[in-house]
Amino acid sequence: MRPLAAHAVLAIGTAAEGGLARFLVSLGAEVTRVRSEELADRIAGASFLIEQEGLSRLEAAGCARNFIEKANPALIHVSVTPFGNLGERAHWRGSELVASAMGGTLLLTGEPDRAPVKEALDACCFHADLVAAAGALAAHYERGGSGLGQLVDVSVQQVAFSRNVNGILVWQFDRRKLHRVGGALNYGRATVRCIWPLADGWCFHTLMTGRFGAPANQALSEWMDECGVDNPLRGTDWTRYNRSTLDPAVRATWEAAMAAFFRTRHKRDIQTEGRRRGINACVVAEPADVLADPHLAARGFWSTQDGVKRPSRFLRIAEGLPGAAKPATPATPAMPAMEAVSAEAIAHRASARPGPLAGVRVLDFSWALVGSVTTKTLGDLGADVIKVESRTRPCLTRIDVQVSASTPASFDDKPWFAHLNTSKRSLALDMKRPESREVLEPLVRWADVIVENFSPGTMAKLGLDYERLRQHHPALIMVSGSVYGQNGPLAQEWGVDGTGAALSGRTFLTGWPDRDPVIPGAVPYGDVIVPYAMVAGVAAALQHRRLTGRGSHIDASMYEICVQQTYEAIVQAQVGTPPRRLGNADAHVYHQGVYPVRGEDRWIAITCAAPEDWRRLREHAGLDQALEPAVRDARIAAWSSTQDGPALAAALQRFGVGAGVLQDIEDLLERDPGLAARGALVPLDHPLLGRFGHVATPLRCSRSPLAPYRAPGLGEHSLAIAAELAGLAPDRIRELEALGVFQ
Repeated sequence: MRPLAAHAVLAIGTAAEGGLARFLVSLGAEVTRVRSEELADRIAGASFLIEQEGLSRLEAAGCARNFIEKANPALIHVSVTPFGNLGERAHWRGSELVASAMGGTLLLTGEPDRAPVKEALDACCFHADLVAAAGALAAHYERGGSGLGQLVDVSVQQVAFSRNVNGILVWQFDRRKLHRVGGALNYGRATVRCIWPLADGWCFHTLMTGRFGAPANQALSEWMDECGVDNPLRGTDWTRYNRSTLDPAVRATWEAAMAAFFRTRHKRDIQTEGRRRGINACVVAEPADVLADPHLAARGFWSTQDGVKRPSRFLRIAEGLPGAAKPATPATPAMPAMEAVSAEAIAHRASARPGPLAGVRVLDFSWALVGSVTTKTLGDLGADVIKVESRTRPCLTRIDVQVSASTPASFDDKPWFAHLNTSKRSLALDMKRPESREVLEPLVRWADVIVENFSPGTMAKLGLDYERLRQHHPALIMVSGSVYGQNGPLAQEWGVDGTGAALSGRTFLTGWPDRDPVIPGAVPYGDVIVPYAMVAGVAAALQHRRLTGRGSHIDASMYEICVQQTYEAIVQAQVGTPPRRLGNADAHVYHQGVYPVRGEDRWIAITCAAPEDWRRLREHAGLDQALEPAVRDARIAAWSSTQDGPALAAALQRFGVGAGVLQDIEDLLERDPGLAARGALVPLDHPLLGRFGHVATPLRCSRSPLAPYRAPGLGEHSLAIAAELAGLAPDRIRELEALGVFQ
């Protein structure tokens, strides 16, 4: 299915090779690279315009925003720039390094005894491109009803900031700051190591909280016992383990023993015996390993051009076709027949809420981060989202106690959940009870879109898999998010955010050449890029359905989308020197680095994209013209360490040099005028936590403003949904309530 076939995209300059362009091409669009000066003559026939110039530079080139709107009122104009097109820093020069510094991710990546180190390749810019894809295709759906295009404005800095949910909430509620911790994850109250040296490389492994992680944690303990190594994990009741409350001294003892164990293992052991045992581990892969992976080959992920393998897709989208219903098994009860949705019924519905997806109905079976962020984004974009959840299996974000305002006794006092679940209603439903179908089945008929990110096969066990539902609801769109995808040799294997990074080569390429790989310990990546790909796929499928009447199934694999982020390294591994960790260097940049400024753990990121930028920096800093790179860095550091960071960044920007201080969470929330101008936090009232700023979906649509509302309490809307949408009588609702259906 190629929902953007016949759509023409104009891409200015390097935007033609970026993640957004590749995403649109993967959906069938044709991308043409143009120069700013050519735009006026080419714009009339385009469906999308994508650029990284910003509105002021386009205006200087003769293409002001009002000219673009008049020349092509239906055009969707997507502008992805370091600081967006709003606020006093909109004109600042930026780069991947500078945007990650100003967005708060760079300060949290690396080891505490060295300067912070950037994530592999174009992590923040790629994330921003996927956010832009979600905005562009939501606008595309809105255009299908109105006939009008609009501007989608994305700030790379704001997108980077949006990953900082953990840091935001611990500052908001406890005035604590998170710090970089090398190869570990920082959850707010706990730091959990997850990068472990092996005998011949590294692996990613983490102990997971409670019953979700209990089997895998026990499997590791048993493996350690069988190998005869010291095992202080022995005898732990893993169902009671909580990563946030474990005594740090106990954790240190455990991790020392685990490190000794992993040093005796090889990569092959993790891939075979570790996988057989079901431990939560995977190898930290190099790009060459990714190219040889049988799972990606089995899923047909690669295309070959001129003898070079390249990632071929971001999503697998299969168009739904009517067919004969399959007989139900006892484990998968039959769904009653549904009326086919007519073309009129799937037209854009009137809605009191603003946003480009206003009127779209979403039934949300998701949990944890990928699913939560996906449906938060759909809801913030205007969709009506009903989150189906259960007190018997609550989402991790409802139980992980990270701040003092939260307690283990409540499911509703977690700011983590509140940040990630705006713009939703909550239906508490025990789906193990057969009576729950009386509520659920009318909602399936009500929905345009179903979102789920359970392990592949779970929805089939519930009788809610796409193959079954499409027989009766051919216009339904289902999107399934998972680490490995819905099929392939690894489809049923364990995985979390760090798994996609480790397997894709991202982790291997992050860090200093002379040290172990590191990860951005307090900010997720796979968990926050996959949702925007899923939202973009849903919006494209909605418009395709508007034209054809047919639904579709979208299969989103975190692993595959993370490999798309390492696209350049994957190609380089085949045609050049094998990629390696570069610290803060970038092969496409003349010179850049992170240097100390006045204050404790205070730094500035400086990017000299071309020789003329280096000349400006050298003149401003009084440096010699001819310096070896190591000497150059030492001289810059000696000079910068005497400077005030914000003043130096502003001065370098005036001189035409890309620069920005590495901001911590206090800087971001209390002192950043650009984020404030863009509304990066939306103040909302919470019944238990009071009024606080919630992370906004990081994009702005000129015709369709976003207006999120607060996250729900667990089951807050259950009875109203049962009455108003499921059509149940008051007496029957009371009976179901007494039976424990709304749990």
